[in-house]
Amino acid sequence: MIIVTGGAGLIGSAVVQGLNALGREDILVVDHLGHTDKWRNLSPLRFMDYLEKDDFERFLDEGSLTGRLPKNQKLEAVIHMGACSATTQSDATYLIRNNYEYSRKLTLASLAEGARFIYASSAATYGDGEHGFIDDDSQLPRLRPMNMYGYSKQLFDLWAMRTGILDKIVGIKYFNVYGPNEQHKGEMRSLVLKAYEQISATDTLRLFKSHRPEYRDGEQLRDFIYVKDAASMTLHFLQNEDANGIFNVGGGTTISWNRLATAVFSAMRCPVNIEYIDMPESIRNTYQYLTCADISKIRSVGYLAPTTTVEDAVADYVKNYLVPEKRLGDC
Repeated sequence: MIIVTGGAGLIGSAVVQGLNALGREDILVVDHLGHTDKWRNLSPLRFMDYLEKDDFERFLDEGSLTGRLPKNQKLEAVIHMGACSATTQSDATYLIRNNYEYSRKLTLASLAEGARFIYASSAATYGDGEHGFIDDDSQLPRLRPMNMYGYSKQLFDLWAMRTGILDKIVGIKYFNVYGPNEQHKGEMRSLVLKAYEQISATDTLRLFKSHRPEYRDGEQLRDFIYVKDAASMTLHFLQNEDANGIFNVGGGTTISWNRLATAVFSAMRCPVNIEYIDMPESIRNTYQYLTCADISKIRSVGYLAPTTTVEDAVADYVKNYLVPEKRLGDC
């Protein structure tokens, strides 16, 4: 039996779909559906049971991680994708409770059950990239996240390292993940989805101007990773139990906003029409102009599949999911 927290979210639902592709349906999905349409992400997927996050955490607090599992099922792994991922979230207390304290409780309970524990860290922990984007566990204390979300993830990484637990679990630093099943994310939706919506409505896409002279407008650089690749890389650690510690999951290269936007226009068969607008002052000081995952570490533990090019990934996303309004598992 496998528990997937955040299983209705972008990465979590892709992980469940990936497990289904491997023939696994013995899955307990944990999430908080609330008033969003995340439930639509679950509809095509196959799993044994679903539990709301608050109820699941109550089981944890009562000392029974496996309280909802069938009696004949042994807990094999916990894939912990459930977290608040809003980089603009300003409630630090909420982030500490949800991203740090909850994760700590779940880790200890999973290890007590002898279960494999894989969790979502974040590339936001790297901050402005001053110390690079290398997933070296020993370098964790040097990192300085630029927002509270990143710090909540960093705090957990540091706790796991300082207690020695990081040597027994896997933390995944996801870079910019995009793809099917992100409609519920509001302002945290990827540029691909936002671009598709804007172009559909106005034939135009707005991008932030650069406020640093070394970058032209739209030439700010990110490492983007298609959600199908992110899920595949995550599930690699389910099958490779000898690999532990922090690992980057990204494309391993930089893509400009302009290139990503052009891929969307191309997939929609529309002429490129970009308008550059001023970046809000509220985010200028914490805006990352460059991210690039060093993925040599995950390659060194046997993940050899190539990552999908941004052009191919965007074409798949737009043509097979956005246009026909489908979710992962429908195709």
